[in-house]
Amino acid sequence: MAKYQFMLLAVLIALPCLSKAQQDDPVLFTVGATPVHKSEFVYIYSKTNGKDANFSRKSLEEYLELYTKFKLKVQKAKEMQLDTIPYLRNELAGYRRQLADSYLVDKEVTERLLREAYEHVQQDVNISHILFAVAADAPAGDTLAAYEKALAVKQRLEKGADFAAVARENSSDKTAETNGGRIGWVTALFPNGFYELEKAAYQAPLNKHSGPYRTSVGYHLLVVHERRPARSELEAAHILLRTGDGKNATAVKTRIDSIYKALQAGADFESLAKALSEDGNTAEKGGYIGFFGINRFAPPFEEAAFALKKDGDYTQPAQTNVGWHIIRRISHRAIQPYNIEKSRLDGQVKRDLRFEQAKQAMVRRIKNDAGLQEYPEVLRAFAETLSDTFLTFRWKAPEQPSPQVLFRLGKDFVATVGDFTEYLERASRERIRMGRETDIFEAAQTLYAAFLDENCMKFEEKKLEEKYPDFRALMREYEEGILLFEATKMLVWDKAAQDSLGLAAFYDKIYGKYRWEERAVTSIYRVVDSKKDQMEEIRRFAAANDPEAMLAKYNTEEVPVVRYESKKLERSLYPDFKGMEWKAGALSQTEPDPRGRSLRFVKIEEILPAAFKTLDEARGYAVADYQDYLESQWVEELRREYGVKVNQNVFDSLVKK
Repeated sequence: MAKYQFMLLAVLIALPCLSKAQQDDPVLFTVGATPVHKSEFVYIYSKTNGKDANFSRKSLEEYLELYTKFKLKVQKAKEMQLDTIPYLRNELAGYRRQLADSYLVDKEVTERLLREAYEHVQQDVNISHILFAVAADAPAGDTLAAYEKALAVKQRLEKGADFAAVARENSSDKTAETNGGRIGWVTALFPNGFYELEKAAYQAPLNKHSGPYRTSVGYHLLVVHERRPARSELEAAHILLRTGDGKNATAVKTRIDSIYKALQAGADFESLAKALSEDGNTAEKGGYIGFFGINRFAPPFEEAAFALKKDGDYTQPAQTNVGWHIIRRISHRAIQPYNIEKSRLDGQVKRDLRFEQAKQAMVRRIKNDAGLQEYPEVLRAFAETLSDTFLTFRWKAPEQPSPQVLFRLGKDFVATVGDFTEYLERASRERIRMGRETDIFEAAQTLYAAFLDENCMKFEEKKLEEKYPDFRALMREYEEGILLFEATKMLVWDKAAQDSLGLAAFYDKIYGKYRWEERAVTSIYRVVDSKKDQMEEIRRFAAANDPEAMLAKYNTEEVPVVRYESKKLERSLYPDFKGMEWKAGALSQTEPDPRGRSLRFVKIEEILPAAFKTLDEARGYAVADYQDYLESQWVEELRREYGVKVNQNVFDSLVKK
């Protein structure tokens, strides 16, 4: 009795949750006993219609009609147990593997990195750093020494030591000798291998010493002085008058001022640049520099250029270490919305070390969440059995796979030594690349790490449907698409193509739908170019004779002079009939033949009146229409068999206009 009371209590507790779930995602319609929820319909409607998904009543009604037909066919396919056919199951499994391989990385790695990169590129940062160089593959002792030195220097800075002086004294960045570690304004993405420094530049508090941060070149202490909205890129042209090399500085300034006054008076910038600019790379192009971002040119040039507010504006003379410039703004390329910038950033992110680092972090997260249990003694025992052939193409996995467990993930994911040896046989290229100089146990450990990572991904991929509703929707779409295709092929397409009696009966019902309009039986003649001086004679003979006589008269040589083909052509469809009489005996004009080196003209031999097409003549159209007919009949049968019930209140809630 207590058992049943407990079960009743469990049901009563679950009912409010179930009721809330039904309220959140109610059933829109049913096919037989199979429900289709509101969320599924909204997803597929929005995806199919894209920007035209306006949720108007008319649009929703039209799509509901299409989707109910689709679901009726899928229901039939499942009843036919098409989802149990091995080759269809294999096709679906292959698609899932292909989709899952990229989906998990895209969702957990790529999308996060792209969002982060997009946030970063919207700001420029003004930074200083001190570098403590150590190679990425340096021994642990050297790495620790560099880290401890960075910590010691940071303590000095926090006690009030001057950053620039400390940078000149300690930084491995040679430019610190002149700039005191001041890098200045930079923007994302930082160079490859500098991801940790980039993150710190956009997250660390302003005017505070932070770090050390590890990059591919060593450890960095960092100060972020300022952040500002990104200047992005400017398209510009300039006029340059150089100073130095013994030039009279006053005379150069006087000349640039006179050019500026000429521009103010309405002179053409491009013409002045071509005539007067001393920049040999840009003068001939009217001073055109192209697009540039921050840190491309000297600070005075950059400040003057980016201060311009409108396209077409130009600066007052601005001095740099090479001379005097007048800069004209052509256009400004600002940061675009995420959906536009995403494609540009995608390639940069995936080429950067941050991408691989993020994938490794994801695998570490999977291991932790899954409660990874490893059995290193099993791996060691297996490695001790390996011979010298292990790192050659001759090594093969044992015929009897070992059932010993190497590691476990979650409750029921187990990898055995047998699974590992199968992987090792597939990884022959990696084994051979290690070479005989590599220690066999070390090689086994390296390959085991790759095997473990691969299986962590497989473990996580199995939970994609549970974790990501859109992945579940994609898989449902693909599965139902396979079933629909197979059922329609069996019950409609194949039948329409193979049922000759049914097709003939259908054609009799619609006889008269397919018609020939008035046609001409034509002779199309092609005459070799070498006989073009005889064309008038050839045309006169063709007008008075049939094709057999033409070929007999002119094709007496080894190489035929005249080629001929006969075609029945409808008047409205053949362009050669323009400008020629529509009657027997009429000839078209002579024209070059687009097929080759010859001349072509057309003769109408006979006019055929409009007529109905026979089944053979209309077969392609008739089969297509018969398919549509069979499909409509099939859908009506399915409606009677299963029934479709629409929840009108739920449907009305979707309507927005």
